[in-house]
Amino acid sequence: MADGDDVFTPGSDPAAAPSDGGARAGRRARGGGGAARRAERTARRVVTAPRISRGIPDFDVLNAEAIEIIEANAETVLEEIGVGFIDNPAALARWREAGADVSGERVRIPRGLARKLCATAPATFDQIARNPERTVKIGGRDLVLAPVYGPPFVRDSDGGRRYATIEDFRNFVKLTYSSKWLQHSGGTVCEPTDVAVNKRHLDMLLAHMTLSDKPFMGSVTEPSRARDSVAMCELLFAQDGGLGDRTAMTSLININSPLNFDATMMGALEVYAAANQACIVSPFIVGGAMAPVSVAGTLTQVLAEVLAGIAYAQLVRPGSPQIFGAFVTSIDMNSGAPTFGTPEASMILWGAGQLARRLGVPFRSGGGLCGSKLPDAQAAYETANTLNAALLGGVNFMLHAAGWLEGGLVSSYEKFVMDDDQLGALHQVAKGIDLSEEAQAMDAIREVGPGGHYLGCQHTQRNFKTAFWRSDLLDYKPYETWSEEGARDTARLAEARVKKLLGEYEAPALDEGVRESLEDYVARRKASEPDSFT
Repeated sequence: MADGDDVFTPGSDPAAAPSDGGARAGRRARGGGGAARRAERTARRVVTAPRISRGIPDFDVLNAEAIEIIEANAETVLEEIGVGFIDNPAALARWREAGADVSGERVRIPRGLARKLCATAPATFDQIARNPERTVKIGGRDLVLAPVYGPPFVRDSDGGRRYATIEDFRNFVKLTYSSKWLQHSGGTVCEPTDVAVNKRHLDMLLAHMTLSDKPFMGSVTEPSRARDSVAMCELLFAQDGGLGDRTAMTSLININSPLNFDATMMGALEVYAAANQACIVSPFIVGGAMAPVSVAGTLTQVLAEVLAGIAYAQLVRPGSPQIFGAFVTSIDMNSGAPTFGTPEASMILWGAGQLARRLGVPFRSGGGLCGSKLPDAQAAYETANTLNAALLGGVNFMLHAAGWLEGGLVSSYEKFVMDDDQLGALHQVAKGIDLSEEAQAMDAIREVGPGGHYLGCQHTQRNFKTAFWRSDLLDYKPYETWSEEGARDTARLAEARVKKLLGEYEAPALDEGVRESLEDYVARRKASEPDSFT
């Protein structure tokens, strides 16, 4: 039999076969011989798996009575305690006109008003990408994965822990583009501290737009930077008629928990909502510090804050797409440090998912969260707990899916590829159990009978390439082979993979006229004001 033919020989290494054999078979013609297939396997190809579409049920941790209690308590919080809209007279005026009780900067929202306003927010929406094949749907049964967001530091095996630079930022955009499992380029994958604060958003947006063709996030650190984001998107999609009413960005709007909406974040939300760009309205909660220590109390506050935030976005523009966000972790009561992957955090995530589905909007939570300083066993345990909780909890948009380290202070190169590898397992679990005639495998059971083995049966020959998820990173070799190859642990394997991916990176094609217009916009905006590092 010719080398390369699609037959499994017992004792051979099935890792040599791509794990996406079914999709791959549809992309190439049969025939051409083993040499042709070997050449095809070595050709550079960037393949992104479609967004996860769940074939498994969501995990509901709250019963009907619990949901009623939390929803009623959240309405009481809005009506009796209220929320603050700080330094934002326009927001206060909008709320007053909508029928809220405004006293100073405190807004008390009559029972039922916020939920009524939220009803115009869509249950699902499409976020377009400059490569139409990478456009994603956010909401419903789908899960879109995006990388780490926000760390001022980076870590790699060569340089250790250090402040992030724009070169680091570009590298993480390249790694995300090269990922099979991440459908979204994210936003501030690290904070490039070598670029002025008032100008770095321009370089970050330019990197997302030119180094990747996946969808991305806009800037939220000042309303004018949100306007820059919209303007640059208009240029990026100029050849396609501009944005119009299409949504090309999601943006992270953190609530200043407890119960405060600051002018910076709300100013960005106002810009994006008016332009029909999506916002993740997300309480930022460390339980015991920004919310009660109890799960039920935290869920009550989360729901009240999200109701107020999404309702306000609908006052700006009814029908603008919004995402129910929940970034929740607990606190170590001895040190005060945030903790991740805890049972309480999972229960809050699951409960928030139920509340989001009841509200009828997409849900954001989860990620590869951990408190570890290194990509070690602690990082792996905590990350696995959160990733699996998010998959079961019905999350539609997962930020921080790859690269998060040290409580979000660090973007780690090695952990990025370690996390990214495990996202493949999420895709596999989400499919659920195949009960097709082929998957029932009755022919195999008949063929083998009592006391045989399945290695050589026809069913195995047909399905061995796609039967089991297989890591692209972890080591499955015998001890002797592993030892001869340097006895590398997972961090060392990840280091090698990072270098391989960056070394093989090729930028996706972009019209030169579009590129020039984006670069010209960035140059003019940078020249229009002096640098500021505060």
